[in-house]
Amino acid sequence: MKYLIIGSGTAAVGCIEGIRVVDQASPITMVSSEPYQPYGRPLISYMLQGKTTEEKMLRYRPADFCERNGVTALLGHTVQRLEGRTAILEDGTALPFDKLCIASGSRPFVPPMEGLESVQNQTSFMTLDDAKRLRGLLGEGKDKRVLIVGAGLIGLKCAEGILGLAQSVTVIDLAPRILPNVLSEEPAAVIQKHMEGKGVRFVLNESVRRFAPAKATLQNSGEVIPFDVLVVAVGVRPNTGLAEAAGCAVNRGILTNDHSETTVPGIYAAGDCAVSHDISCGTDRILAILPNAYLQGETAGMNMAGGDRPFRKAVSMNASGFLGLHMITAGSYDGEQYLTRENGNYKLLVTRDDHLVGFILIGDIERAGIYTSLIRERTPLSSIDFHLIREKPQLMAFSSTERAKKLGGARV
Repeated sequence: MKYLIIGSGTAAVGCIEGIRVVDQASPITMVSSEPYQPYGRPLISYMLQGKTTEEKMLRYRPADFCERNGVTALLGHTVQRLEGRTAILEDGTALPFDKLCIASGSRPFVPPMEGLESVQNQTSFMTLDDAKRLRGLLGEGKDKRVLIVGAGLIGLKCAEGILGLAQSVTVIDLAPRILPNVLSEEPAAVIQKHMEGKGVRFVLNESVRRFAPAKATLQNSGEVIPFDVLVVAVGVRPNTGLAEAAGCAVNRGILTNDHSETTVPGIYAAGDCAVSHDISCGTDRILAILPNAYLQGETAGMNMAGGDRPFRKAVSMNASGFLGLHMITAGSYDGEQYLTRENGNYKLLVTRDDHLVGFILIGDIERAGIYTSLIRERTPLSSIDFHLIREKPQLMAFSSTERAKKLGGARV
């Protein structure tokens, strides 16, 4: 059996490890347009802050990960097209395969903006190379004014990473609040106030009318914001072109079943390029989060190798920190809400039909794992002490049998 994986991110790592659970011998080839071994992409802001290094980021898996798993890594190469059971690289190299996993991730979305092409000192903020370019643009003098377009997760992590390296950081977004795809109004305001207190300026309900080489004119107010470095962090688009050209069904992302297989037999997909079924709201959508990417990839790998492994516990989830303030969100916010605010912490739990379907934790996130487990396992709230769970999440809220399962002391 010849396995081929397109991509080198978390989903690709999961796929390799999934294959090796079932098949320890057959050759695996991994192709990636990035020149690096698998690395911890969410850590690029911490690298800018000096909290980690490039060397440590590249230890997402041990240095001999590919060698130990019998993987031929073709780094810095791009698959241009698929011809039947053969992938053709940009240099003409042909790679035949029996089973393929497309784990090609996503790319920055840059909307048309007047004058954007005139800005020389600009970058996106998704990859290690993006972070290295941004560091170079900032220089050593801490005298650069940075404008970030986009107040989503990527934009805010960028602001966090460069705040101590720049003279000023301004974040602009068309939405009325930060993290508009993650948080509702009140918790978004909590994060915004914290970041403003650290020195980040936000301009919301605004867009750029036009760019000049070192300034942006806003659409509504007409304010002119001077800058030295521009970061475009408006959003991402899944890389689905190869899959679509190969005949796979695509609806924003690559469509897969619960075994991570596409509509074309023998071709699988995982990670930010693939659609998942979100059990918290019962809808199919892209869940661009690390745990989901890994589990999708692992599922793909095991099934590519002849296993029978479904993945039916995908949940939207975001775990992040912004200048010392931690946040974890998961699931859907549509249902009955239980909200507590105390000692600077914010906790929202959302239930529906006797199940926990979502939560937002800001500040104290220590017990988020219990809430996540309740959502993933679809635990009926009537079977536990939900009042205790709401106030002080702990295993004592579960029956002795369930506690034993969660602690690994019972056969299931």
